[in-house]
Amino acid sequence: MTPSISTQVQLVARPHGWPTREDFRTVAVELPPLGPGQVRVENAFVSVDPYMRGRMNDQKSYTPPFALGETMTGGAIGTVVASTADGYAVGDVVLHQLGWRDVAQGDAAGFRVVPALPGVPLSAYLGVLGMTGYTAYVGLTQIAPVAAGETVFISGAAGAVGTAAGQIARLLGASRVVGSAGSAEKVALLTDRYGFDAALDYKQAPVRAQLPALVPEGVDVYFDNVGGDHLEAALDVMNRGGRVALCGAIAGYNATGRTPGPDNMATIITQGLTLRGFTLGDHLQHYGQFTTDMSAWFQAGRIVFDETVVDGIDHAVDAFLDLLRGANIGKMVVRTTPGS
Repeated sequence: MTPSISTQVQLVARPHGWPTREDFRTVAVELPPLGPGQVRVENAFVSVDPYMRGRMNDQKSYTPPFALGETMTGGAIGTVVASTADGYAVGDVVLHQLGWRDVAQGDAAGFRVVPALPGVPLSAYLGVLGMTGYTAYVGLTQIAPVAAGETVFISGAAGAVGTAAGQIARLLGASRVVGSAGSAEKVALLTDRYGFDAALDYKQAPVRAQLPALVPEGVDVYFDNVGGDHLEAALDVMNRGGRVALCGAIAGYNATGRTPGPDNMATIITQGLTLRGFTLGDHLQHYGQFTTDMSAWFQAGRIVFDETVVDGIDHAVDAFLDLLRGANIGKMVVRTTPGS
């Protein structure tokens, strides 16, 4: 029998500082019968991501904020359980943006059929084979292109984007890859599993004090997921003509006041640096090449990935709050269908 009740998570209050469980509610929604050209999907995994914190604020950004009292959205992957749309059969695996729920329904145009690869969990399409991996790829091929023999520094390197970026930088020819993380365990993971040459624990001492010793020949490309003190430290050691891909600013996502900025901005002028921010919506034209390159790297065993999996849509908020506090290794996903 096709499920007709969807358990969904809604935002009911805009967080001030760190979000709390009281800012959300979980509701049961009865789905209407399928209209023409629609599909119903039982989600296997839904994604929780740092950018979602910004959408909880009522402010102008590259994407509209979540509306209060409505179900939030985000990446998800699942299996079609009912369809009135041509080209979408029961059993097809589809990617879509109706996350934060266990059953999704909508016009077929919002769902994309993907192949189920043997031995690869569906959740990988939300991570290294999906938007997470694509973010790292765009940052290092289009925004701050890496050339052979260069040194790359990646902040927030133990997260989903950071771990992908470190490996992609190496595959693009970087001779030295350095990262930052928030624990000794994560630092070891970066060097032992992901192939980083060195990494620092930003909780042990200021990044500005630790980084120079790890990059004795300077940094050519900086992939920034953090901002704040990490950006400041990177500017100190950038080589002339260096490039910076500004992907995220985790340091300020839960701040209640202004996040301090770098005090060394003149370096941008004196070193002839290029700093460029980006979001994926402006770079979708490269997705085909990403798919080709990443699939080849993945199948050749040149890419590894980790996931932190939380079970149950009822625990999606817990997963998101843990993500913001750095409790994840690699991609954080919520498994909404047991056994997926």
